[in-house]
Amino acid sequence: MPRVAHVPVQQGNVITQEMINKLKPGMTHRQVAFVMGDPVLRNTFDADRWDYVHSYQIGNAAYQELRVSLFFNEDVLVSFSGDLAPNKTEAAAPPPGDSEFDSPEYNPVINDDPDF
Repeated sequence: MPRVAHVPVQQGNVITQEMINKLKPGMTHRQVAFVMGDPVLRNTFDADRWDYVHSYQIGNAAYQELRVSLFFNEDVLVSFSGDLAPNKTEAAAPPPGDSEFDSPEYNPVINDDPDF
């Protein structure tokens, strides 16, 4: 019996971890729309809530759905919830240049001595 090709189907807004990491309380509607895009779902009865949904499906084998809800108060982002949360490890990463390997003298090809 011949095989049927399963075409990937994406629907809604693409939501990535990088986008969520850029969201900060105090951002305006315009700033959030710049980062996330306009939401597919807008609540008619509550303009202060934006819902983002992204689904990805390949045939019957794989299905993924991500949801994020953003809550505003007087055009200012106050909170958000959903399947993704801001990545706290990025904020805790040391600034560039604090590592011995960031020094201009270090070259991993030339300086292979671990005591450099």
